Amino acid sequence: MLWTAFLLGFLGSFHCVGMCGPIALAVGGGKKQSFFANKILYNLGRSTTYALLGLVVGSLGFSLSLAGIQQGFSIAMGVLILAFAISYKRSDQFLSIPALSGIVIWVKKQLGKLLKSGSPAGFYATGLANGLLPCGMVYMALVAALGLQSPVLGATYMFFFGIGTIPLLLVLMYSGSLISISTRQNFQRAIPYLGAIIGIIFIFRGLGLGIPGLSPDLQMFNYGSEQIEITMCR
Repeated sequence: MLWTAFLLGFLGSFHCVGMCGPIALAVGGGKKQSFFANKILYNLGRSTTYALLGLVVGSLGFSLSLAGIQQGFSIAMGVLILAFAISYKRSDQFLSIPALSGIVIWVKKQLGKLLKSGSPAGFYATGLANGLLPCGMVYMALVAALGLQSPVLGATYMFFFGIGTIPLLLVLMYSGSLISISTRQNFQRAIPYLGAIIGIIFIFRGLGLGIPGLSPDLQMFNYGSEQIEITMCR
């Protein structure tokens, strides 16, 4: 599943470049030897935030799995991912919600303060804050991390998602407009297909068909097989 996280992050970066692009271009450094390092620190900061979010949703998924609903939960997450894949372009409309708009404004203020510091710690903190900005692609990745039903797997999945966004943003940081709009649009067209593949994987995973690597048996707790002998006292 980790390859889907990296690929989702890579394709998603073509969609989110409009939001993150100006911030990414603002990340730099006075000395040439620190220019690249500062950009790496910024991107690692974003990936760290994604990993922490993955840890939280993975823990939630694990808690739900303890209730014995692993298979149904996995299928539900697959269907939700399919829905996100079909309507991912509309997901940014959530930014118009007053509560989220307030979060965006607050985060951007913090980004401005952190960028002015010009220190390596400031650039890393800028990435940490930027990872909190609402983004439809992040939502889709978080649903996948939730469906993994494991804190460790959830954090790892989201970290690889963040790593997947780095190549394009590094190119943007150095070249500005090297990647044309038409090229970005071509890559964005592949996002629904990848999302559909991820959703189908989760659905098959939830079906528990006993296929190793694709549809394993997720029934960790088989209470029905337990026979409890009770002695009745009269």
